[in-house]
Amino acid sequence: MGSYGQVDDPVPVYASGAEVLQKLQEKWKSSPPPPYPAMYSSVFGGIVLDPAMMVLPIDDHMVHRGHGVFDTAMLLDGCLYELDAHLDRFLRSAAKAKVGTPFPRDALRRILIQMTAASGCRKGSIRYWLSSGPGDFLLSPAGCPSPAFYAVVIPDDYKQCRHGVRAVTTSVPMKPPLFATMKNVNYLPNVLSIMDAEERGAFASVWVDGDGHVAEGPMVNVAFVTPERELVLPAFDKILSGCTAKRMLALAPRLVDAGVLTGVSTKNITVEEAKRSVEMAFVGSGLPVLPIVEWDDQPIGDGKVGKLMLALSDLLWEDMKSGPDRIPVPYKE
Repeated sequence: MGSYGQVDDPVPVYASGAEVLQKLQEKWKSSPPPPYPAMYSSVFGGIVLDPAMMVLPIDDHMVHRGHGVFDTAMLLDGCLYELDAHLDRFLRSAAKAKVGTPFPRDALRRILIQMTAASGCRKGSIRYWLSSGPGDFLLSPAGCPSPAFYAVVIPDDYKQCRHGVRAVTTSVPMKPPLFATMKNVNYLPNVLSIMDAEERGAFASVWVDGDGHVAEGPMVNVAFVTPERELVLPAFDKILSGCTAKRMLALAPRLVDAGVLTGVSTKNITVEEAKRSVEMAFVGSGLPVLPIVEWDDQPIGDGKVGKLMLALSDLLWEDMKSGPDRIPVPYKE
């Protein structure tokens, strides 16, 4: 972005914001189209369409202390999917993290919808954060005048996953329940665990708790189909309560009624029990179901993508495309 690069070169000093803005705009203009078509910042008090201005204050406590929470929502065919469920979890996370909000829930919801409309994006996702806010570089947020709310639109050509992937058990310690059950910005364990998986040639990793029970993936839940054709997800008491996983549990009884599955449950499941499953998958917003065909070099079932996880994926994908929990975005024509 800048010309500074040699050890003995003087570091550029920018005396005005206009110079910095010019540099930032040069950076983004070098890679069209803009990767992020809209952002909201309560610090600015509005929606920003210029990626060069999509910045956070360096003294924001979310930046230097990790005191913040976030959540997301899928955007498909110009509709936001399960925004209300995600917003509810977002505010539960904020309460656990003792992070305030500058606006009530209905205002947060309204801002997110208006930001999405301003972006013109019809497929991708939105992501949003609550922070204890900018103010100083101390540990306590007592010096922060107000919490901050940020959000951004992320275009992406999401498609239903129908291929199989490898998974591995990670040696990176999982978060304790207090932190695992809130969607906070402290994702270093998640980052290290997925890097661990990638270094070992796998798509993602699986956490196992101290009692030998399967927990979750670094950014997804996991699901199993037992040899008796029961759908089982690990209990949510020590892990994040995934909105997509919960929606899967709500839709799966349709397959029980059709005789495809024999039951649906959440419970503790040991690694040994899990590896005897006939099918396994990661479950998350952007997938929504990604079959796992191999775990720790051991095939799951026959080592091929199974028809039951694909049936569950079809249920979720159809719900995302035409289900009841979709909010049409009021774009300007």
